[in-house]
Amino acid sequence: MFVRVLCVAAAAACLLSSCAGRSQTESGSLATSFAPAKAISSANPARKADADSPVALTPVAWGRFNNPGSLSGRTLTVSSLSDIKLANKEVVLTFDDGPMPKKTEKILSILDEYNVKATFLMVGQMAKAHPEIARKVVDAGHTIGSHTYRHADLQHLSFDAAIAEIEKGRDAVISVTHEDAGFFRFPYLADTRRLRQWVASNGMVVLDVQIDSKDYFGVSPAAVATRTMNSLRANGKGIILLHDIHARTAAMLPALLTQLQAEGYKVVRLRHSNSSMMLASLFD
Repeated sequence: MFVRVLCVAAAAACLLSSCAGRSQTESGSLATSFAPAKAISSANPARKADADSPVALTPVAWGRFNNPGSLSGRTLTVSSLSDIKLANKEVVLTFDDGPMPKKTEKILSILDEYNVKATFLMVGQMAKAHPEIARKVVDAGHTIGSHTYRHADLQHLSFDAAIAEIEKGRDAVISVTHEDAGFFRFPYLADTRRLRQWVASNGMVVLDVQIDSKDYFGVSPAAVATRTMNSLRANGKGIILLHDIHARTAAMLPALLTQLQAEGYKVVRLRHSNSSMMLASLFD
């Protein structure tokens, strides 16, 4: 039991240090990153924000807005990555690496307050370590995916070992949540054409990333929100990569969601087209 606890702690430490990219540092502060509302003008709401504009929100404004329901968009049912066709000003929120005690639960509470749904790509080892939190994600109506069993860099494994890691991770998430993990993301976004083909042929949808929040960098919550909004303004839409294992992510999420609503974005919920049928076959 002691050895298992040590293994889980080591895995959590690894996840906290990096995910889609390796450890780096960037500067940012609440004072500079959250400038007064410059990107949006109430007198001219149609005005487009420049790609390099700061997030138009001060720390004092973090929290609720008048009509949180207006941020929730459509539900998109997909069977492949090509089905995820987002219109301008549509985003998909995705959270990798959890579940993590306190942090995942705080993020769930914030998402509920803003009435939006996200996709959680769970690491199998983390789901088994914290099954009650994994179930809370499902019970809150969010979409489930997998992220391998131990967050391995699959490009550095043999093909057979990589497949085993993917399958073990998916099975672990399913066993805990009793929901099919119909979506998958490669740790570190480290894929190969052969692995992508295998994942697709086995009924999972690979989730790529258009907007990388880089919340795994050791920076302020404001810097994460600013970076995310700047990237989104430049791209106009896309799948946003976040992590539910970092305190800074939970801290900046209300500001990010407030800003998305202020600039007219909609949060799209993903649903796998064959989720019920796939889950039934897995338990036959």
